Amino acid sequence: MARKRREEEHENHERWLVSYADFITLLFAFFVVMYAISSVNEGKYKVLSNSLSNAFTNTTAKPGGQPIAVMQGAPPIPPRPIARPDKLPDQRKAEEKKNEQRQKMKNVASEIMDALQPLVAQGKVRLLETSRGVTIEINDSILFPAGQAKLQPASVSAMLAIAEVLAASDFPITIEGHTDNVPISTPQFPSNWELSAMRATTVLRLFNGGGVGAERLTAIGYGETRPVETNTTVDGRARNRRVSILIDSNRPEEPTELPGGAIGAASPSPR
Repeated sequence: MARKRREEEHENHERWLVSYADFITLLFAFFVVMYAISSVNEGKYKVLSNSLSNAFTNTTAKPGGQPIAVMQGAPPIPPRPIARPDKLPDQRKAEEKKNEQRQKMKNVASEIMDALQPLVAQGKVRLLETSRGVTIEINDSILFPAGQAKLQPASVSAMLAIAEVLAASDFPITIEGHTDNVPISTPQFPSNWELSAMRATTVLRLFNGGGVGAERLTAIGYGETRPVETNTTVDGRARNRRVSILIDSNRPEEPTELPGGAIGAASPSPR
């Protein structure tokens, strides 16, 4: 009987693929389970994504290869102050001149207050600073009789003292007349408008006669439209009857004519 030849077993060189496939399947299942039971942190995800992107593309946020990562919830980085160039010389000069003029205006107002010190002590004269300049507020009880626009003789000297101080300056002066809400109806003053305007004009004429240039003077009558206190009480109405002298810090500018094309004119409608 012939001896059978033992067949040589074929060696399988790809058996490792089975183990590798099992390992990959288990690893995939592990990550699926971990993802299912965890919550994704968007901030950390972005940091991880940026880090991986920088690692593979060799791009960095700053020289040296160190990426800048901003964590979610981290305090924001305060912006650096932007260095601004110094103001132009013309602007600095304009501001210095404006401050100088305003200080000069305050000095004029202080001189007037010193001249009216007795009335200031009685509360009849007040000094107010506004956005336009300095206002000297005088109660009309020391200036005019009730319902009239002629200055009382005792007040003329006080007004001339104010005019003397104002004549030495060059600020525009606005004189405002104010009344309470008690109506007036006389042949000379049909309403409080005429009374307040005439009182302001009376002070203006006295200032002009005291040396203040007419081109610097303006008189306005507001009537009862700008009260500073309630008109329901005697004291409030007395406070509202006043003459205000505004020392204006804003000098009028020379007008500039605009070209005809700068202002759009309405086209005539067809007839």
